[in-house]
Amino acid sequence: MMSGHDPHKGLHSDQGAIAGEHPGRAANPVIKVNDVAWLEFDKPDLARAEAFAHAFGFVTAARSADELQLRGSYAGAPCVVIRRGPRSRFAGVAFTAADSQDVLRLADTTGVNAARLPESLGGVGIDLSDPSGMRVRVVSGVHTLPALGDQPAPTFNWGNDVQRTNATQRPPRAPATVQRLGHVVLQSTKYRQCLDWYLHHLGLIVSDFKYFEGQRERGPTMSFIRCDRGSEPADHHTLAMTLGPTNRYVHSAYQVSDVDALAAGGEHLRDQGYDRSWGIGRHVEGSQIFDYWRDPDGFLVEHFTDGDRFDATLEPGWSPMTASGLAQWGPPVTKDFMGISLSRASLVEMRSMVSALRADNEFDLTRLRGLLKVART
Repeated sequence: MMSGHDPHKGLHSDQGAIAGEHPGRAANPVIKVNDVAWLEFDKPDLARAEAFAHAFGFVTAARSADELQLRGSYAGAPCVVIRRGPRSRFAGVAFTAADSQDVLRLADTTGVNAARLPESLGGVGIDLSDPSGMRVRVVSGVHTLPALGDQPAPTFNWGNDVQRTNATQRPPRAPATVQRLGHVVLQSTKYRQCLDWYLHHLGLIVSDFKYFEGQRERGPTMSFIRCDRGSEPADHHTLAMTLGPTNRYVHSAYQVSDVDALAAGGEHLRDQGYDRSWGIGRHVEGSQIFDYWRDPDGFLVEHFTDGDRFDATLEPGWSPMTASGLAQWGPPVTKDFMGISLSRASLVEMRSMVSALRADNEFDLTRLRGLLKVART
């Protein structure tokens, strides 16, 4: 590391990787994506989805009878694309390539044809599937939505550094303006295969590895993965992946301006009758101040602010996966967030453990014991 300072040391990780462990990046990736572009969902009730989206802080970018595009205040593509479907499901993730040549290079390597995207999005893209079957779209040249007005930044008095005089602090109890999509977290029964696939095909690099306690010799079971932009800092993680008994969406995160916007926006969501899953707190990996909510279709979404940015010089940190290690401060992690509450989704997850143990994947009995231990540590 060029600075000589290891931010992992003494904070949340061991002394980096042990000889022979996963390096956290591919030696010769096909391309290097710049960022996550948007997420795609199918939902049967677009009006209900739009109502929650507005309370959460999105703005409608486009709306038809069968499609809803939601955006943040920053210039760029929509954050979320929701299409009408018979059931609620996560349909895939799109990443932004550096240019159209990278899309063609990826098409040539994978043998999958690139194609023009729908006119509502513009540009070109290629649709791939990761080893767990998740659809991964890589795009270039999509329409750029103009920037919108953002929430005014509050003026803070920091101890004796007084910046606000004869004026009060009154953050509005209103939706927190979503600025942009920050990251998505996915679970896979083929975690290691998926990890290597994303590093090789998209040029992503690992910021932090997590492993089940007592099982480090078997390799990591979760990774926080960022874009490789060289000397330009990128979010600590744009994608996070974890091993589990099903292939599924876990949550997605959307940046807001500051902690007042996040907290007051949460009060607005609560006033509207929506359910907080966990928060407010500050994470360890990524350092974000977070607040998690369930949308009406059961999807977990996060407001965050003040996240870490790393350039390409930082090597991965390594640490055990524990429930108590998810936050530096905040309320205890909830059963809902951990997926062990008595909900339909958690019951499906529990039943899937049996079928996963019988299938040809990375989720075996030892891994199951490690996963069950996480919630108790």
